[in-house]
Amino acid sequence: MTTEAPMATDSTEKLTTFRSNDGDESITASHVDVIETIISSMEQDNTAMVNHSAGGHLWKFRYGSVDVFVQLSGETNNDTFTTWAPVHKLPVKNEAEMMHKLLTMNCGSTFEACFGLIDQSVVVFASRTLEDINPSEISRLITIVASIADENDESLLADYPTAE
Repeated sequence: MTTEAPMATDSTEKLTTFRSNDGDESITASHVDVIETIISSMEQDNTAMVNHSAGGHLWKFRYGSVDVFVQLSGETNNDTFTTWAPVHKLPVKNEAEMMHKLLTMNCGSTFEACFGLIDQSVVVFASRTLEDINPSEISRLITIVASIADENDESLLADYPTAE
């Protein structure tokens, strides 16, 4: 005999359920709660800001020498979690050389993140849908983006000055 779990009727998916060691108590945390907990542990000098709107949520906080952004388009499985940190403005001198360096780094040293372009800025970027995402993955992606951006922004600025 097989049984099927009933389909969820709530369009807002909860992220995960945490159980106490004795299994008697559980807490369900939303994606927003998890992200805000992660940001509060990483941000410096009370720099965290948030904008909640009907279109989603957007956070900004300072990590080392970079500003890190986290965006949540909603809370269903089809919505998107995105984090990015600008590291340099374009145009720059030796732009082709810098792009070659960034592509080389994308191939082996950025883990689940990548360098990319948003508007006229070079950013470290990571994004995925919320389906099956867990708190450790959210934490890892934010940490990877923040760390790679903080480790590379000053050297990119020094090696590739802004073109005038």
